[in-house]
Amino acid sequence: MELELYRIDYTIVGVTASNCMKLLPSSFKESQKIAIGDSDGILQVFSIKKEDIQIQFKTLPGSKISSLQLAGARGSPADKIFIASENEVRGYTKKGKLFLSFDTNLTEPITSMYVLGNDLFICGKHIYNHYKDCKDVGSYLCGDCIVDVVALHSDKTHRLVSLIACEGRMIRALEHARNRMEQNIFSLEQTADGRVGLLDIEELQSFKKWIIGNKKYSSGISCIESHDLTGDTIKNIIIGRNDGNLEIYSASIIDEIDEAVIIFVDNCNESITAIQCGVISHSNQDELIVSTYTGRIIGWTTEATTTHFIADNSSTNYAYASDTSQKIIKLKNELEDLQTKVAKERDKYQALTQSLFDEMSTIPMLNIKHSMILNKTAAAYTLSLEVPTAIDNVLLQSNVPVDLLDVEKNSAVVSYSEQDPKNGNFLLATYRCQINTNRLEVKIRTIEGQHGILQAYITPLTQPKFCQLKTYEIKPLSLHLRIHNFDQSRPYNSLILKGQFSLAEIHSWVYQCLPEVPEKPQVTEKTELYFQSSFLDTILFCSYWQGEAEFKSDNVSTISTLKDFLSKEATKKKIKIDVNSNIIDESITHVLKIIDPKLKTHTELSNKITLLDALHELEINDPSSVSCLSSKYKELLENEKELRLEFTSQPSYLDRLYGIITDLYVDFYKLKGTNVKSKIPKLINILDNYSYEDLLQQFRPNC
Repeated sequence: MELELYRIDYTIVGVTASNCMKLLPSSFKESQKIAIGDSDGILQVFSIKKEDIQIQFKTLPGSKISSLQLAGARGSPADKIFIASENEVRGYTKKGKLFLSFDTNLTEPITSMYVLGNDLFICGKHIYNHYKDCKDVGSYLCGDCIVDVVALHSDKTHRLVSLIACEGRMIRALEHARNRMEQNIFSLEQTADGRVGLLDIEELQSFKKWIIGNKKYSSGISCIESHDLTGDTIKNIIIGRNDGNLEIYSASIIDEIDEAVIIFVDNCNESITAIQCGVISHSNQDELIVSTYTGRIIGWTTEATTTHFIADNSSTNYAYASDTSQKIIKLKNELEDLQTKVAKERDKYQALTQSLFDEMSTIPMLNIKHSMILNKTAAAYTLSLEVPTAIDNVLLQSNVPVDLLDVEKNSAVVSYSEQDPKNGNFLLATYRCQINTNRLEVKIRTIEGQHGILQAYITPLTQPKFCQLKTYEIKPLSLHLRIHNFDQSRPYNSLILKGQFSLAEIHSWVYQCLPEVPEKPQVTEKTELYFQSSFLDTILFCSYWQGEAEFKSDNVSTISTLKDFLSKEATKKKIKIDVNSNIIDESITHVLKIIDPKLKTHTELSNKITLLDALHELEINDPSSVSCLSSKYKELLENEKELRLEFTSQPSYLDRLYGIITDLYVDFYKLKGTNVKSKIPKLINILDNYSYEDLLQQFRPNC
């Protein structure tokens, strides 16, 4: 079943943060008002009647609004508006009267908030605070970064439970600001890797199931909502993604086998920050409304409309009122007036910049939304950059080797400059964006063992010209991600450090070496962390406390990288440490078995591409020539498009595998006290004529 919805673009407000738009409740099937807060600190409430915006009230600009929630007394409608800005929480009635101004005195800015009755839950980056009637009743210090908070009364016990979602793939249930339960999951329920999961809080069971998977490796989820849009009394799951995709699913949360089915999809061309469902502009008609990063308010209605044709003979199913033509003429006239005013002001500005007086040119600081997240499936980082205005170009520079992978949704033209390793330029690439592009997504694959800085210079299409710099740290074990279990059956190599270092110092070193490590150590004497390589699926176990640390991994190269990095950090701090390593020969066999299928697959793919190139050099293109070929070559030509797509989507993949095996060989013997760099050419020759038995014999001659 497919759902047919019709899009309406309503208005534009300022740049919005996540979950800063809500629908005020109303009586049955009456139009609802929209409350939205933006990065300029403006809270406004407006309604929509016949596509006209009617503003109820609008506050003056101030500090950025980071969260907006609705609440009310128990048993009454949730029609009170609460906004969080910096360290302050303010409350407004639906008519715009300020009834609460509460300074939380937190040491961190508020990043997330939830209001339930007279209970207020506030979270900063690491601090959770619970207030009742604006009185502090409990706080919790979290080592992980807190992403979001929600609270509820348990149906069975009627106790008040608050849930905090943390970056370390953890959901914590708190009662009276005490940790009642920790639930480890592969990633957050409303996730950065694009999946939606179900967690049973009442039964305190483990993770229940994934309702929506991510087989197509879509973008991360920024917001989620549920509403019955199909009229079958079963709520649909509505998700908004960072790449602008709006998706509606028909799914069952009861049936363990039932899979979610997508029934509607559309794209907003920029990240979605909030989703709400209700009666908006048409009485008795359900509507879906979203806010985007740049502040666009867009609706999708189930009300059937006729398709209208525009001047270029293309069609659209936007919903229009009967007097649309008059509105369009009026808007065109207003637009022409604005363009004339802008042209005059631009000429005036240009004249001032060329005057003999000391006139100053002001460069605006744009609120750029950016993230660099490790994609486990692709074993690569996804760098997302989103700007409130159009992007002219983005320059990427790295002082360590990295690979740029193709992104299907990326329409920018990339050009590379010559590498200059002596001056720290292993990558210098420029992405020139097409007109009206305000979001760019790039995939980057790092090389473990090499750490440095990746810099993105973002130049928007504005006058005067300027660029903003965003910096990302590439860590030594950058392709590892946090997990919450440890497979004891693998052959593990170990590394033990002892010395006069504190818990904070050893935690800082681990933080600098591995991604997804909490900024602060756990409030315990001993810290244990588990990681998995997204490229090879090898495991790393970290256990450390004051004066001692132990690391275990089935990958020798991981142990070698840790040993080198930690030794350098200890030397910088002038801390004397004793380092002992125990290398298990069986771990080499284990890792080579993991690499074997990858190496075979990509060696075969590389050989097929070489054969295809040779066939084209022979100019075998016409049907008569193809008919003379063997079935093997005919099949190659038939599947050429798919093979080349697979090959180009993973550039230098075979070289990367060669590099991993070479590093493994060098690290294995280095930790045993032997230098084998002179034997590298022989190892490369074995890889070029690959045989698992020959490779294992090269690593372990006496095996």
